[in-house]
Amino acid sequence: MSGESLYARLGGYDGITAFANELLPRLQGDSQLGRFWQNRGDDGIAREKQLLIDYLCANAGGPMYYTGRDMKITHKGMKISDSDWSIFLQHAAATMDVLQVPGPEQQDVVAFVTSLKDDMVEAP
Repeated sequence: MSGESLYARLGGYDGITAFANELLPRLQGDSQLGRFWQNRGDDGIAREKQLLIDYLCANAGGPMYYTGRDMKITHKGMKISDSDWSIFLQHAAATMDVLQVPGPEQQDVVAFVTSLKDDMVEAP
């Protein structure tokens, strides 16, 4: 593995934006996960996408500064279950496959995302 940041290895801002652009419609269209975006306006969804991009960029070693709330506060009360989490991971993996993200970078992304599980999943 090179000394490059994960941000650089994922293609920087454009690569992470492509990931968000591919992932979010998958999640919104999922029969189980779509409930999290019901009754949300277009502006709120666009803001959420930009916060996701900023969060991923900042945490992957990019030059962005994330101004949103932490993951625990953001997801509190959403009743995200282990089943929801598993489906999310499947969509994230499929998204990385479509975008042809190399294996080592996929593993790094999964390791990072998995580290967030306890802050996001609150329902059995």
